[in-house]
Amino acid sequence: MRARLLAVVLLLLLAGCSPDGTRDDGRITLRFQSLAWQRESVEATRDLVAEWNASHPDVRVEYVQGSWDSVHDQLLTAFEGGEAPDIVHDAADDLADFAYGGYLADLTGLLPAALTEDIPARSWRTTTFGDGVYGVPFLQEPRVLIANATWLRESGVRVPTPRKPWSWGEFRMITDRLSGDGRYGVAWPLKEPVSATLNLSLSAGGQLFHRGADGKVTVRFEAADQVVPRTIRDQVGTDRSASPTTLGSGGSDTLPGLFAGRYAMVPLGFSYRQQIVQQAPEGFDWQVLPAPAGAGGLAQGVSPQTLSVAADCPHKKEAAAFLGFLLRPQNMVRLALGDWMLPTGTRALKDPALHTARHGWATGTALAAHLRPAPARAVRGYPEWKDKVATPALQEYYSGAIGRTTLRERLEEDGNLVLARYQR
Repeated sequence: MRARLLAVVLLLLLAGCSPDGTRDDGRITLRFQSLAWQRESVEATRDLVAEWNASHPDVRVEYVQGSWDSVHDQLLTAFEGGEAPDIVHDAADDLADFAYGGYLADLTGLLPAALTEDIPARSWRTTTFGDGVYGVPFLQEPRVLIANATWLRESGVRVPTPRKPWSWGEFRMITDRLSGDGRYGVAWPLKEPVSATLNLSLSAGGQLFHRGADGKVTVRFEAADQVVPRTIRDQVGTDRSASPTTLGSGGSDTLPGLFAGRYAMVPLGFSYRQQIVQQAPEGFDWQVLPAPAGAGGLAQGVSPQTLSVAADCPHKKEAAAFLGFLLRPQNMVRLALGDWMLPTGTRALKDPALHTARHGWATGTALAAHLRPAPARAVRGYPEWKDKVATPALQEYYSGAIGRTTLRERLEEDGNLVLARYQR
C-alpha cells in the first residue's frame, strides 16, 4: 500500500513536466538544493525562494533540503546518475573535482554584472578553475577565538584586537599562563583537523600545496607550514595548556567545557556564536577574539559557501538570474545573518547590522579583508588526500603518536602519491 502511495505522489509531481523541467504551460521549474541547516538560515532561504516565485511566475524555483553530511558523495552520485539539482549549494573546496569533471556549468557571462563586480577577485578565485567560474562564493567564515571574557579580564592578560592580534608565540605563552588546577588556556576541537590547520597556517606564511610550471600540484610541508601544528602540539604535549581530550571532538562538543570554566578559549568558526547565544548559561560573559597572526599577518584561508549551476541544467540563463536575485546585497545580508557568517559582497559587508559589537559581529567583519582562498581549493584529489592521508596523520601528530618528521613524510610522500593519480 505504501509503495503504491509513493508511486502516485511521484506521478503527481511529474505530471505536466517535460524532461527539461518545462511544464506544458511553458513554465520552467528549477530545483535548488540548499544546505542551509540553522533555523534562521533555512527560513531566510525559503523566504527568498518564495519571494522569487511570487515575482517570477514563469520560472518557479523548487526548494530541496540537502545536508552537509557526505555532500560530496551525494552530489557525485546525483551527477553521475543524471539526477542532480539544477542549482547546487556546496563549498568552494569541494568544487574542483566537479568542475574539472564537467558536472558544473561555467558561469562566465551568465551572472548579472552587479553581482560579479560586487564580489572581490580574491573570493572569485575560490571558484575559478582553469578559465571558468563554476560557482558563486557568497558566505564566508573566519576562524576566531571564543573566549571566557571574565577569565581573561581577571588574569590581566593583554586582550588582542584585529589591529593588535596575538602572535602565535604570544598565544602559546598566554594559554600557558591561563592554565593550571585542572583548567586549560585553550581547547582545540580537531576531530576534522585538516582545514583548520591549513587555513590558519596562511597566517604564518604557510602554503603546503605548490603548483609547478606544468600545472601539477605537490605537497611540501615547509617551516611556515609547521608553525600552527607545532604550536598546537606544544600546547597539548609540552605546556599542558591545551586539553588533550578535545582533540577528537567537534566544535559543539567543547562548548559545555567552555561554559563550565574548564577552558579559557576555544578556536571555532565564526558561526558557532549562534550556538553560544542559544546554549550559554545566564551570566556567562564571552567575547570574540581574532585568531593569532604570524608572518602572513591575519591572513587565513576560507572555503566560502557556493552556489553553482549543474552542467546538465537546461535553463542556465534562468538559473543564473535566480542567483542574481538571491544574492542581491540586501538578500546576501539576510542569508549571512541567518547563518551567522559574513557575506562576500562588498556592499553587503557595509551593512550596519554586521558592524555591531554585540555577539562579536564587528570583530568578524574586521577580518573579512584578510580572508584568502583556502590552500586546497583548486587541488584535484583533495577530498581523498584529506580523508586518507592528512586527517589520520595530523590526528596522530597532535596526540603525540608520531613526530614532525613522520608527519612530513606522510603528508608529502603518501600525499603526493594520492594527488598524482588525479593529475595524469
